[in-house]
Amino acid sequence: MAPASWAAPTTTFAPAPARGLGRIKAAPLPVRTLPRRVLLRAASESAMVAGDTLLGLYERERLGLSQYVDEEFDEETYWESLDADLRYWTRSLRPVQWYPGHIAKTEKELKEQLRLMDVVIEIRDARIPLSTSHPKMDSWLGNRRRIIVLNREDMISTEDRNAWATYFANQGTKVVFANGQLGMGTMKLGRMAKSVASGVNTKRKEKGLLPRPVRAGIVGYPNVGKSSLINRLLKRRMCPAAPRPGVTRELKWVRFGTDLELLDSPGILPMRISDQTAAIKLAICDDIGERSYDFPDVAAILVQMLIRHPAVGSEAFRRRYRIDVENNCGKMFVTKLSIHLFNGDTNQAAFRILSDYRKGKFGWVALERPPT
Repeated sequence: MAPASWAAPTTTFAPAPARGLGRIKAAPLPVRTLPRRVLLRAASESAMVAGDTLLGLYERERLGLSQYVDEEFDEETYWESLDADLRYWTRSLRPVQWYPGHIAKTEKELKEQLRLMDVVIEIRDARIPLSTSHPKMDSWLGNRRRIIVLNREDMISTEDRNAWATYFANQGTKVVFANGQLGMGTMKLGRMAKSVASGVNTKRKEKGLLPRPVRAGIVGYPNVGKSSLINRLLKRRMCPAAPRPGVTRELKWVRFGTDLELLDSPGILPMRISDQTAAIKLAICDDIGERSYDFPDVAAILVQMLIRHPAVGSEAFRRRYRIDVENNCGKMFVTKLSIHLFNGDTNQAAFRILSDYRKGKFGWVALERPPT
């Protein structure tokens, strides 16, 4: 770390003027031409800029505030910088970890059942398709046929949907967009499962064996909508379902007509989530147990993600809560909202923000886009 007497070089980057501070002369080189990581690193190494203390600079950078770059992010810049920002914001937080005892048993039983499956249907949350993919899923499935279902398609924009459809098409992966609550996409899923595994009975016939129903396993993270999709597909409540993680506790085979059998399974998670940026997104989208995270921390990060999002912005928070997002600081906003509406209870304020996002009060927007 540079000594306090060291001054930031004015010809390298130009910090955006902070509120209440004197305007800083812009450097000749446009800010956008420098990589974002270089700007953040330079900002953290600078000691005192226009009256700011080193501690103040570090705290704002830790919270991911855009004091050092142009605040108006276009869509491409937003998605390019998001992962780096999330890694920075989460590095000092308590790790999000959740591994109920039944998951270890489920994982063992599921790997045994995989040998019986003709096709595997992996359910993911359409808002975070990458974060809701188990890191060991590819090794478990091997060469088995797979269909990816992006559930909750109603919670993302048309642009998000098109981006993911193109991404999976380029990979040669079959994908279905679905809404398990309303049943959208379920019939297409049933037809696709039968079509993908149609060769099973062809081989059985060649061996002189009678045809049997196609066996499809439904797998995925907790609370991504596995049981709801099955219930909609069967048009009756065969599997317990509720809008919280950990409801399904055991594997269960159910019959769909005469030619398709479905295996409903509990949600499975890694024993330890090493990618904390993914873990934060799971918490935001309610795809992991509430006891695994601190509500104020997660809500603060969500605020900072959405105020930078080109389709949301800080104005959405101002309209909804009648409070400004000062200095782009999510933590400060949660505290202000708690005083404004909840007598200083930051947990209640954080829960309100998370609930509002999950209910689409800021618009239906995804938190991930395909990697470039």
